[in-house]
Amino acid sequence: MTVEELMRAADWKALCLPDPERAVSGAYCGDLLSWVMGRAKSGNVWITIMSNMNTVAVASLADVSCIVLAEGVEPDADMLETAKKKGVNLLSSEQDAFCVAVTVGKLL
Repeated sequence: MTVEELMRAADWKALCLPDPERAVSGAYCGDLLSWVMGRAKSGNVWITIMSNMNTVAVASLADVSCIVLAEGVEPDADMLETAKKKGVNLLSSEQDAFCVAVTVGKLL
C-alpha cells in the first residue's frame, strides 16, 4: 500500500505529499525523537503529536514513509517548510495515536 492509498482509505488530510507513491510497511508510535530515531523502521508510518521541524529531520533520518500528526495537531510553519524541502510526506488525523495505529493495522 502507498502513502496516498493509506491516506485516502483512512480519510486523513495531506499537509505535504511530495512522495505519494512511497510504500508503507508498518507503523511506529512515539513522541521522544531520539527513541524514534533508533527504533522506527524504514517505510513505517510514524504516528506522533510532535509538530516541529526536528520531527521532520528524524523522519528523514529514520526513512519513514510518512508522519501522521494525530489528534488534529497542526504543524508549525517551520515544520511544514522543512517537510517540503526534505520531501517528507506529512499527514494529519483527528484520531488519537492509538486509533491511527489501529487504522494502519487494519488497512495493511
